[in-house]
Amino acid sequence: MPLIAQWIMLVISWAGTLVGLVAFFHALLQRSDAFQAADRKTKPIWLAITGAGTVAMGLFGFGGAGTIFWLAGIVAVLVYMVDVRPKLIEVQRGGKNW
Repeated sequence: MPLIAQWIMLVISWAGTLVGLVAFFHALLQRSDAFQAADRKTKPIWLAITGAGTVAMGLFGFGGAGTIFWLAGIVAVLVYMVDVRPKLIEVQRGGKNW
């Protein structure tokens, strides 16, 4: 594999892990009742999901034998970032429907 391809895969791998850390710490800093008000799973569940996803991405890099675990981790983290996080922000800011 060319060196540039290896560097790109390394950057993708670490970028995913960084997004996982951001998601985990965002979930950690949110109020527990905001998760229920947003009609999402509880805070401990999302901490476990984002934490496990981040660990999976850290242990199994993108492009290796454990790519399937890396992909599962990035999907879990991205669900939080794209679906849960905006709802939590909306609930805590007092959105229109709350």
